[in-house]
Amino acid sequence: MLSNMAASLIKHDRIETTLAKAKALRPFIEKVITKAKQAAAKTELKDSVHLRRLALSDVRDEDAVTLLFNEKYKEFANRNGGYTRIYKLALPRVSDAAEMAFIEFVKADDPGYKKKAKKSKKAAAKPEVAAPAAEAAPQA
Repeated sequence: MLSNMAASLIKHDRIETTLAKAKALRPFIEKVITKAKQAAAKTELKDSVHLRRLALSDVRDEDAVTLLFNEKYKEFANRNGGYTRIYKLALPRVSDAAEMAFIEFVKADDPGYKKKAKKSKKAAAKPEVAAPAAEAAPQA
């Protein structure tokens, strides 16, 4: 099942499935993409062929693996993981009320969500005020 879903995701860039299947597919496809990136970085042909065969044993669709290793890996050259994104859909499936989701590849230029820096509690509670020079001198 994961093999077929991975092949569809590679070919179509986005698929609709249940939330549980999307969560199971994410680590599976990210490992295959990592193999494609590693194969592109190899200098010897035998190393890249080995990685391609490992990916083919996972995905089992030669057209999808060829597309990934020849073209799609370039989209992820500047990313260190996080190649997929899951969107939960609002409406459940009609037949069995399963939660539905989209899983898609993240574009190369997508920065994602940036976390805001938090201020520490001490810095927020007591702002430092500079004391005048006359008061700062110790009295004898």
